[in-house]
Amino acid sequence: MMLSTSHLAYAYGHRMVLEDVSLQLNAGESVALLGANGSGKSTLIRLLLGILKPLRGEIRLGDAHLHALSAKARAQRLAYVPQDHGAVFPFLVRDVVRMGRMPHQSWLGAASAHDREQAEAALARLGISSLAERSYMELSGGQRQLVIIARALAQETPILILDEPVTGLDYGNQHRLMAQIQDLADSGYAILQSSHYPEHALSTANRVILLKDGRVLADGPPAEVLHPEHLHALYGIDTECLETSDGRRVILPKVLASAVSPSRRGACLNLSSSARARQFDEG
Repeated sequence: MMLSTSHLAYAYGHRMVLEDVSLQLNAGESVALLGANGSGKSTLIRLLLGILKPLRGEIRLGDAHLHALSAKARAQRLAYVPQDHGAVFPFLVRDVVRMGRMPHQSWLGAASAHDREQAEAALARLGISSLAERSYMELSGGQRQLVIIARALAQETPILILDEPVTGLDYGNQHRLMAQIQDLADSGYAILQSSHYPEHALSTANRVILLKDGRVLADGPPAEVLHPEHLHALYGIDTECLETSDGRRVILPKVLASAVSPSRRGACLNLSSSARARQFDEG
């Protein structure tokens, strides 16, 4: 177990935002965190990063309590990709990615050959080496997102936390990035990504955690968690899972699924209650 929480709780004033949240993230897992706006996803991520301290419960990073580690020690074990990232100074893309190496350097240390190699490898892995000499400020929102993910990879940590990583990416780059995230998990990274796209979780995550009103509604394999009852509880809409001609599964609102040929409808997620992931009392 690389990252875990136990009975985590947090409040803003008298308003409870998270209550009794226990989860774990292991090496080689790609875990999707889903929930409607206001469900507590962003607060949970801030807690996992050490930005906030829990009201109750604990967070462990490996064999250590998260808040017993220095900020530098946390940054050597855990990298973060934010949802929003503005450009303030006209750094070159290569320099932005090299900033991911800072947790491994002394305060005034110059970049080593290994630092430069890791930055170049991260750019190549995401297919954006051609952007290396461009100004970060001149890039599109989607390109900036890929650069920030490359910076996280250059940080060379075993754990990646991504807050809605497909924000700003076009349809093609969304799916290429999802494939890349799964590839990173397959190579041993522990990955937690928050998302608003159940279909991405269905196709690329090993596990899905559903967060509703600050509590874990379900935690388990995508095919067992992402069924219509749970999605209606999260988002208040009726959904249906369809199978495409090449065997992929997609989740659509029923109003759209009704336009699909009946022979392709209801082809997945036909689960008995005993096969569903563990569910938690919402009260």
